[in-house]
Amino acid sequence: MLSKGVVRVKSWEEFKRIVDEQKLSSVVYVIEQSGFSPTKELTTLRLMSPSARAYYVFLDFPKGEMLRETRIPLRTDKKGNRLIEEEDVKNFLKNQLGENLTICAYWTI
Repeated sequence: MLSKGVVRVKSWEEFKRIVDEQKLSSVVYVIEQSGFSPTKELTTLRLMSPSARAYYVFLDFPKGEMLRETRIPLRTDKKGNRLIEEEDVKNFLKNQLGENLTICAYWTI
C-alpha cells in the first residue's frame, strides 16, 4: 500500500536519484498528446514509478528539438507532427537507470 499517495518530482535528476536510492525496479512511461501543456506543445513524457513510500511522477516537456530535462529527441512524422519515439524513451531509461529496470508503456484512451 502506498503511504504518501502521488509525489510530483520536479526534475529528472531528482527522479533518477529516487529510483536509485529506493532501488525501484520499474518505471512506467506515457507519451501524452495534449494541447494543454505549459508550452502548448502536443507531446509530453510522463514517467511513473511506484514504491512502498509513494507513487512518483515526473513530467518532461519539449524545448526546441528535444525534451527539456531528459533531452530525449523529438522526431517528426510524415505530416510534420512532432513526437517521441518509444525506442528513444526505453533506450534512455535503460542507459540512465540500468539495464535490469523493468520499463513498461502505459496506454490510455
